[in-house]
Amino acid sequence: MPSRNWIVWIAIICAILLVVLLKDRYDQPAESLTGYQFQSLVEKDLINTATIKFSPQSAYMTEIDGSYYKLPEKPEGDWKKTAQSVPFRTKVFMTKKQLSDLLNNHQNFKAEEPNTVLLSVLWSVLPILVIASLIWFIFIRQIKMAGKGALSFGKSKARMLAKEKNKTTFKDVAGVEEAKEEVSELVEFLKDPKKFQKLGGRIPKGVLMVGAPGTGKTLLAKAIAGEADAAFFSISGSDFVEMFVGVGASRVRDMFEQARKNTPCLIFIDEIDAVGRSRGHGLGGGNDEREQTLNALLVEMDGFDTQEGIIIIAATNRPDVLDPALLRPGRFDRQITVNLPDVRGREAILKVHAKNVKLDPVVDLAIIARGTPGYSGAELANLLNEAALLAARTGRKAVGMLELEEARDKVRWGRERRSMAMTDEDKKFTAWHEAGHALVNVLLKHTHPLHKVTIIPRGQALGSTMYLPKDDILNRRRKELLDIIAVTMAGRIAEEIVSDDISSGAMGDIQQATQMARAMVTQWGMSDKLGMIQYGEHNEYVFLGREMARSKDYSEQTAQDIDAEVKRIIDNAFRVARDIIDTNRDKLETIANALLEYETLEGSQVEEIVRTGSFTPPPETPKVEPPSGAQAATALPEVPPKPAPPHLPGLGSPAPVGA
Repeated sequence: MPSRNWIVWIAIICAILLVVLLKDRYDQPAESLTGYQFQSLVEKDLINTATIKFSPQSAYMTEIDGSYYKLPEKPEGDWKKTAQSVPFRTKVFMTKKQLSDLLNNHQNFKAEEPNTVLLSVLWSVLPILVIASLIWFIFIRQIKMAGKGALSFGKSKARMLAKEKNKTTFKDVAGVEEAKEEVSELVEFLKDPKKFQKLGGRIPKGVLMVGAPGTGKTLLAKAIAGEADAAFFSISGSDFVEMFVGVGASRVRDMFEQARKNTPCLIFIDEIDAVGRSRGHGLGGGNDEREQTLNALLVEMDGFDTQEGIIIIAATNRPDVLDPALLRPGRFDRQITVNLPDVRGREAILKVHAKNVKLDPVVDLAIIARGTPGYSGAELANLLNEAALLAARTGRKAVGMLELEEARDKVRWGRERRSMAMTDEDKKFTAWHEAGHALVNVLLKHTHPLHKVTIIPRGQALGSTMYLPKDDILNRRRKELLDIIAVTMAGRIAEEIVSDDISSGAMGDIQQATQMARAMVTQWGMSDKLGMIQYGEHNEYVFLGREMARSKDYSEQTAQDIDAEVKRIIDNAFRVARDIIDTNRDKLETIANALLEYETLEGSQVEEIVRTGSFTPPPETPKVEPPSGAQAATALPEVPPKPAPPHLPGLGSPAPVGA
């Protein structure tokens, strides 16, 4: 980083100085001599070379480096030519006169006054450098790491994506063909703007992608970045909000300033609801930092000082909380709804994600696509990944249909918990509970086909009855909803028959039935008494500021009528389920006994019991995942686990019915 360059250079200079100053001292090992030994060598004329470092500041203490001849045992002739030269180092006390006599009498001696300026400067500067380094590391560096620099708070955090780093293209996006066509216009405009401008057309300034989580909004933006040759800036809505006042608005201005330097360009803002919420709905008074950021965004998108060539793409799954000024034409001219994929879209998505998965040749992804209605693209990708992990864990060479079926159930309803401690009595109650759901589901006309019923704990439920619709759910009809409510009531009825008592296991059923019946009365106009009137503005999610300021738009008498109508619908469904169970008590008992013995029954097996009154044991099939842990235990939790909340009706997502 540039801020650390000066520290690096100072360290290099100090290291060089130390090497230069200590080079001669540590070049080679030298013998240390006393003053008496040195004087004896001088008198015997055994000194080869000597360098006398005389410094007046050292009180006449002289340092001498050199070498001397090692005297052989029997000197003969000119023995100095072959004698060994030994380096030495010594310190002797010597006056100026003694030094002068020594240099005059010996030609191989030389004097050298050491340069102490560099050393003194180093010793005086080094403490300052050490203290400055400590201050930088302890204080300044910590401040920069915490706040990314006091002077860079207002800088935009938008990241510019290079085409070389982003390999995602439109080929990697499947299941959202209409949305892909609309955003592909932006790429075509950036590549050939005259194609649109010659007819007087103007490319949208902003495109808002709306859809449920996991449908591929961010993936679609990555594909735009991969296809477009223009600059692409990516930022999250939460990156604008900071603890310091005014930072968000400053970052918005800085982001658009960078974009103007790189026009034409695309700016992608993910989760724009973090900064684009409606103004005036804050809790508490004072100045709202988020509102300042939103105002700056509104002005930059369509104000006095705007320029062509900047296209904003935003993604959110909460369009209901966005400010109306943000959604008007001129800012976000076009809203693209990224829906859940249909059966053909699911098959295309599975094929895209299956490129990196080794599938068995007999695997038919069309069957998996038909069996996964309501799954999003993210859930389908997770399905294939879970199947690959399951196949690897069981030692298989390829992913087969068994692994895909188990992965589908795991993604939607949770993993089997075979090791959960359950007593035989709890297993019995759970089996009758789920048998009640399964029996009524098969006998009623307007229910979805039964997929599987099990008493193996899966996810947060002790057992579950799973059904899958034949086709994608686009509308919910009244007869269908009434039959589904009757199915949810059947579990409590069957459990009461076998135990002569009731438990909290039907909590999820009661919650699901109540929500469905209330929606029929207040939202869908399916009550003859209350008519086709919407009572209360329905929001899937609560927007707290808006909800607190809203008053109830119907009277207390109407509220009582709504409650009475909801209770009437549930009571009627309860009577329908009880009549079916009382009439088919023997078949209910057969289903429950089969569940106790085999733990899991397919929908076709339950239909066989209902049709013939008997159960044919299935042939032995290899388990996808061998059971592990205790099948039963003596301990029972006092309160059974809370079942997973079911999906609200009308969302196109089938939900399990059961405890």
